[in-house]
Amino acid sequence: MDLGERLKILREVRNISREDLAQKMNVSRQAVYKWETNKGYPDIENLIKLSELYNTTLDELIKGNHIALKKVTTNEENEEPSTPGFIIGCIILFVGIFFNSGIISSIMFPLGLLIMVFGDDLIHMFSRKARMKSYLHKKYGYEE
Repeated sequence: MDLGERLKILREVRNISREDLAQKMNVSRQAVYKWETNKGYPDIENLIKLSELYNTTLDELIKGNHIALKKVTTNEENEEPSTPGFIIGCIILFVGIFFNSGIISSIMFPLGLLIMVFGDDLIHMFSRKARMKSYLHKKYGYEE
């Protein structure tokens, strides 16, 4: 989305007409039209006024919310099932399936599924706890 579209959406969401915005900004109605259609761009002083009027940062006004977009794409990339917890869970699951010995199989099958689903969370939890212990030990001599 370009600057003009963002300016138009922000104005319309707040139910402000081009005329009203032009009066608040001390510019012509045609100037607002040019900004919203990308035929012209507001100068830095007007961008600051617009950001204050729309209660947004200059960064969000000019660039849009690229940080949220990056987070979404980064999270989607991290969804790959090639993580250690998933692989370990698959191995335990298949051993449980093929090692058909009653109680061992009935324990390994659900355990494999749980590790496939929650294995990465457990790994992160334990590694975070280990890092915290190390940090506290170095900083304060903390021993559990």
